[in-house]
Amino acid sequence: MFSMLSILPSAATEPDGISVAGIVISLGVGVTIWLVATFLISRISKRVASGSNFFKKAHFKWVAPAIRALDHERRVQRAETIGSLLNSIVGVLVAVITTMYVLQNLDINIAPLLTSVGILGVAIGFGAQQLIRDFLAGIFITIEDQYGIGDVIETSEVVGVVESMGLRITRVRSEDGAIWYLRNGEILRVGNRSQGTYVPVSDVPAAGPEAALHEPATEAKKTPQKAGE
Repeated sequence: MFSMLSILPSAATEPDGISVAGIVISLGVGVTIWLVATFLISRISKRVASGSNFFKKAHFKWVAPAIRALDHERRVQRAETIGSLLNSIVGVLVAVITTMYVLQNLDINIAPLLTSVGILGVAIGFGAQQLIRDFLAGIFITIEDQYGIGDVIETSEVVGVVESMGLRITRVRSEDGAIWYLRNGEILRVGNRSQGTYVPVSDVPAAGPEAALHEPATEAKKTPQKAGE
């Protein structure tokens, strides 16, 4: 005699491989890590923007070129740029790792997914080489303090005042009032007239070879006069 229970559908509606507790824990840990990292980055950015002396200690000398004392507007701009970059990196990393743990707890084999994402990433990387180049150049320009807002810079394209800086584009107002948008990856060389002791060419006195060229001509004019006398 067969039991009636043997022909009834199972009451369990959830597959054995799914772990609800694991999903909740993964999401909770991911959100917590993201909130803590965002808070720490925000605090550090504010301290750098306000000119804190925290990074001027002896054991932080290696980072001094990147956060040396600047004027307030420039220091705030650089702190916000670096803070935004760090927030983006942390957000992407936390999101990717959390998603992987959630998929594992859903009993989904993520190996084929990772392979597909890797291939897609390589394709996107080849297609966006110039964009990546611009972003990397913007990061190094900001960290190395090559120029900042308010500086007068000279590139192979334009001479003007930096009005804004981003990780991809630098906006410059030239001497004739035109606004130039320079892609950071295309700036191969740049001269900062505000950081050095720049002197306009018109203010440099003539000397050296030029003066030597004028002196013989003067003497040559005087010699015939003396001979005639």
